[in-house]
Amino acid sequence: MNFNTFLHSVSKIENIELPGESSHLKMSPPFRLELMERNKELMKKAKKAGVLALFYPNSQQQTQFALILRKTYKGVHSAQIGFPGGKIEKGDVNIEFTALREAQEEIGVQKCDVQVVKALTELYIPPSNFTVYPFLGVCPKTPRFVRQEDEVDDVIEVSLSHFVEDDNMIKTVVPTSYKLEVEVPAFQLNGHIVWGATAMMLSELKDLLKQVL
Repeated sequence: MNFNTFLHSVSKIENIELPGESSHLKMSPPFRLELMERNKELMKKAKKAGVLALFYPNSQQQTQFALILRKTYKGVHSAQIGFPGGKIEKGDVNIEFTALREAQEEIGVQKCDVQVVKALTELYIPPSNFTVYPFLGVCPKTPRFVRQEDEVDDVIEVSLSHFVEDDNMIKTVVPTSYKLEVEVPAFQLNGHIVWGATAMMLSELKDLLKQVL
């Protein structure tokens, strides 16, 4: 989709009610409810993180958005696909600022170049005890991505036209700490399998965009 057409359409999102949990459930792993039940007390003291779903034009003025492949490390989100973002830090004025600051640090997109269109529905992540606050943002020009070498293995640029298709929603089997292997709903984007919390946030984003595109 042409980026100018996208900008005209996405401006309508500000006044649309978020689909929230109904969208999240479409891509929720089957073990999530049990983990939520186990973490009832932990949730009350969950850490906070902000992430950015950044849309921008490529060199042909077609609309794309950015995901990242995280580095392999000793942690629950090692080598996973996600949005640029991270935990709130002292000095951040709010969680939206956190999302913009972290995106600048991780992929080099300047905070001043991003317009936040809408805050999406927050999502609790049991394995890391974080509540994540996603934001839909737009950058009017093609970014020059600069990876944060110690945290980001790759920037994955996804075409909007591909994302809104239905045939990229699949089932896949993944290893987890809860069970040895379990089948989960996922997105297949640019040859990458995206499941779990990121897929749940993408599901709301997709449902929201489909209302205006």
